[in-house]
Amino acid sequence: MAYTKAILILILTLFCYSSPSLSATPTYNVQSFGAKPDGKSDCTKAFLSAWGAACAATAPATIYVPRGRFLLGSNVCLSGKLCKNTAITIRIDGTLVAPSDYNALGRAEHWVQFERVTGVSIYGGTLDGQGAGLWACKNSGKSCPKGATSLAFYNSNNILVSGLTSLNSQMFHVLVDGCHNAKLINLQISAPGNSPNTDGIHVQQSSGVTIMNSHVGTGDDCVSIGPGASNLWIENLACGPGHGISIGSLGWDLQEAGVQNVTVKTATFSGTENGVRVKTWARPSNGFVRDVLFQHLVMNNVQNPIIINQNYCPDHQNCPNQSSGVKISDVTYEDVRGTSATAIAVKFDCSKTHPCTGITLDGVRLTYGNKPATASCANAGGSAAGVVQPTSCL
Repeated sequence: MAYTKAILILILTLFCYSSPSLSATPTYNVQSFGAKPDGKSDCTKAFLSAWGAACAATAPATIYVPRGRFLLGSNVCLSGKLCKNTAITIRIDGTLVAPSDYNALGRAEHWVQFERVTGVSIYGGTLDGQGAGLWACKNSGKSCPKGATSLAFYNSNNILVSGLTSLNSQMFHVLVDGCHNAKLINLQISAPGNSPNTDGIHVQQSSGVTIMNSHVGTGDDCVSIGPGASNLWIENLACGPGHGISIGSLGWDLQEAGVQNVTVKTATFSGTENGVRVKTWARPSNGFVRDVLFQHLVMNNVQNPIIINQNYCPDHQNCPNQSSGVKISDVTYEDVRGTSATAIAVKFDCSKTHPCTGITLDGVRLTYGNKPATASCANAGGSAAGVVQPTSCL
């Protein structure tokens, strides 16, 4: 009996001591694959090799980027098509640096791209897109490359990006396209106010996307929402400089997926061109925008705090009928307060062939300097509740 008990204790002891190694998450340090943190040596192959190793693991795995500057000199496409792993964590303590010569990336659509991945989580780190050279080219009126988006997710599920900083992207900072269940939390996104087309976060053809606790200041939209976005939640966002939060531009295509179930809650806009905007091309389209809530928003010297513009047609070209086919309905503005930088703080310029319906203003308090602001409506129907300043034109 004593012998049997001793054997049992020995087996349990061996099991307890061996179990941590059996369950430990494998970690792949990019430096082990040849990456150098000098900001000069191209680390693209090392990052792709680390990704390949993590993908081949059948258990959850971690890719680690230590402190230092790691140059990624070309488009880095991390594909999940052949990935066995659905739980890859990427922990970044360092900075990923794009080439200083914008021509190296300028004709690629993306810099770091994830395609058809599931269960990828990115924690920390900085992306430095070094976009200043390309912006200068564009602002000079010369013929320039379009530019690359710094971080893109395509056709992916269960994505988490937390604590990431994105600096000076050539074009969009973060793109979410064709994805389901993506969480973007505690992001810091920054580019100068005069940097062209540097949208902070762009979401389209995706559902279940959450953006929280982030600060975005760029030369374009802080958050832009394209066709096919649904069940989108944005909360606790600081926006500025930039063009605000924009649904659109929509309605370029005749056959286009709509936007629905969007909530923007507890956001502050400082010195931006717009606060919350819905923008559609003045073109025929079967698109729509519906079930949108803008709630608990603060405007600080914003040019257009609340705006719907359905007559978007730059240079009056490519708009055959000068009328938008996008149907906008059930959009609520609740507890929106602060200051407008222009006299017209609320502007609803809706389609003459498909008027806006179900627009609700509830507890809106916007002023223009020390004077009352005004509201302007065209082809817009809805109601006002509570105290509404400026006086509703619905």
